Amino acid sequence: MKRLLILLIAVGCVGSAAQAQYAYKIAKLKYNGGGDWYANKTSLPNLIKFANANLRMNIFPEEDIVEPGSPDIFGYPFVHMTGHGNVSFSDADAQNMRRYLMSGGFLHVDDNYGMDKFIRREMKKVFPELNFVELPFNHPVYQQKFKFASGLPKVHEHDGKAPQGFGLIYQGRLICFYSYECDLGNGWEDQSVYNDPEPVRQQALRMGANLLQYATTTN
Repeated sequence: MKRLLILLIAVGCVGSAAQAQYAYKIAKLKYNGGGDWYANKTSLPNLIKFANANLRMNIFPEEDIVEPGSPDIFGYPFVHMTGHGNVSFSDADAQNMRRYLMSGGFLHVDDNYGMDKFIRREMKKVFPELNFVELPFNHPVYQQKFKFASGLPKVHEHDGKAPQGFGLIYQGRLICFYSYECDLGNGWEDQSVYNDPEPVRQQALRMGANLLQYATTTN
């Protein structure tokens, strides 16, 4: 029911002219600290297009920008966060993010390389009592419309490590999914940006669609 409430709020945020056509919007998180929160400019529009075509999700075609301390964040069932560098949440940011995630919101953090130590530190401000845990490959996030029997796809090399999907679990619910050594967001970009092979892009888009489906349908 909490997730349903988030979705109903989101419908109102789209605006009266678009309500009849689109179900809701998703957003990119604009955080402080100097990290490039604005990276991967074509990624979310491409993911939305893919999810609308393959999952009939009816998401507004362009993402919004939302700040962690803004009350507007409660209007989005799915918030995406990316970047390469420092992240800084104020106490007010952390408290607002905590309320958002506890009330049914979902955060996807995608390490675009170099973000790991910062996001782990800052999410401890949001949930001091929780730790990121690596999700097993049979977790529902890998078993939505598209099946990922071996977990996250590998899009870009970074440090050459295997990709890992970590989660914060609150009262039995996955509230934050953290993709590490994977670069999903780069895989969602226009093909001309990184010239990734199309099968790699498709796997990235499928995993992203799984995240959207999980975030908007799983209590």
